[in-house]
Amino acid sequence: MLDRPKTIRQRKTSLVAGGAGFVGSHLCDRLLADGHRVLCVDSYLTSTPDNIRPLGNHPNFRLIEQDICTPLVIEEAVDEIYNLACPASPPLYQADPFHTMMTSVVGTGTLLQLAARHGARFLQASTSEVYGDPLEHPQREDYWGNVNCTGPRACYDEGKRAAEALCFDSLRLGQVDARVVRIFNTYGPRMQPDDGRIVSNLIVQALRNEPLTIYGDGSQTRSFCYVSDLVEGLRRLMAVDPNPGMPVNIGNPGEFTILELAEMVLDRLPTASRIVHRPLPKDDPQRRRPDISRAQSVLGWAPQVSLAEGLPVTIDWFRTAIKASRRRAQSHSAPQAAFGATA
Repeated sequence: MLDRPKTIRQRKTSLVAGGAGFVGSHLCDRLLADGHRVLCVDSYLTSTPDNIRPLGNHPNFRLIEQDICTPLVIEEAVDEIYNLACPASPPLYQADPFHTMMTSVVGTGTLLQLAARHGARFLQASTSEVYGDPLEHPQREDYWGNVNCTGPRACYDEGKRAAEALCFDSLRLGQVDARVVRIFNTYGPRMQPDDGRIVSNLIVQALRNEPLTIYGDGSQTRSFCYVSDLVEGLRRLMAVDPNPGMPVNIGNPGEFTILELAEMVLDRLPTASRIVHRPLPKDDPQRRRPDISRAQSVLGWAPQVSLAEGLPVTIDWFRTAIKASRRRAQSHSAPQAAFGATA
């Protein structure tokens, strides 16, 4: 393992790839609150400047607008790198599957090389999607998964699996102190309204009095982790010593059917929306629930925010965001896309 360069600097410098995204922007907030200097790297392909606009004048924040597939040149010392740069919802990562795969493989390789040059710790945001449509339940980190390697979700699933391989090879070769987190479904403020995730889909449809779209019969399950809980898990995994040397699941083990989630949204909103059913997408996982024993034992981490607590906060954020979008649209003669760029 490379020795990290000694320094008299007291303030750590953290680089967050994908820092303008949903999770990334919350992580930037947390790092700044913890006293770090933050370098936010983002191409805005699927994120929005609105998420980090309040940080623009912060003295310890710097934005680098760049795709991580292009080698980064950072002159200042970097202590830790968080790689969150990749679309995380099926409609967005399937829109350009080649770029999705390259972001996970080439982009992760580029950032690992940067970490090696700086002697920086590295945290790779992997995903519960590496378990595919699991045959084991709940999912433990030692489960190898059930992934369709040629299906429409493969660009994301296999890209993340390859990124994990790069991280653990870098660790075994003593090149980078790399850590891997497998993130389960996460929700909270700053989600994009059209990102295709089930929480944002249902809330936005209810706020607009549109039908709530359920794919299949709604019996498939997910486990929903509030974003502040996830960020706490990321921070703990980056800081823990020694390196766990293995992936760590971060997610809320509370398991809900999609139909139960839809009914929770309807219960919390005055809406004329009703549930409608559509065909289930190919390779959509039927069950998803993390075993968080490793996170509890290695990190001392467990989620603190229940779905019943986090959902109303998320609904309030979407309500405010939709109203603001309508005001902006009314102030311009030409129609505008809501919530900034969401390509």
